[in-house]
Amino acid sequence: MANERTRARIASRIKERAAYCIEHELNDPRTHFITITEVEVSSDLTSANLRYSVLGTPAQRRQVEQMMTKAAGFIQRQVGRVLQTRTVPRLTFHYDDSLERAAAMDAAIQAALNKDRKVNPGAHAEIDIKDVALPDEDELIDSDSLDESDDSEDDDEDDEFDDLEDDFDDTFDLDDDTDDDDFKFDDKD
Repeated sequence: MANERTRARIASRIKERAAYCIEHELNDPRTHFITITEVEVSSDLTSANLRYSVLGTPAQRRQVEQMMTKAAGFIQRQVGRVLQTRTVPRLTFHYDDSLERAAAMDAAIQAALNKDRKVNPGAHAEIDIKDVALPDEDELIDSDSLDESDDSEDDDEDDEFDDLEDDFDDTFDLDDDTDDDDFKFDDKD
């Protein structure tokens, strides 16, 4: 069984290669309106479900579905060339109607909002940013009024850092007043 990361990598490669193959390598005018939306690879990497969407009428969708079924073997061979696996997953194509369902749901929400506006004209009015009251300066949180116990912990950490820095300087005899001129090398050519 393959882990999730491997399955995601293989699904991504399948999606990329199948989309390229459909758009550029299939000699069919219907392929220009096909989009691969999702690829699900089984846990044992033997099969992959490709979901696609089509721009067009239901009749065109049925034609594309037949075309995808016929081209599945060719697309699978093309995908197999780029996958670095022992076996190539068996590809099955499924129409993805999620975009249509989302559009229908959006239309239903808009219809409900319009009906509600007819009943209550003031409902669902957009809020203008100018109408929003800003808080007074007195209501804002002052950063100085925060708990000062946190500051004491920060001071302790700063003191520890300064001590370590001093120990380092003492160990290596570093002075703060050293210039870059002290580190010139003589060329012996």
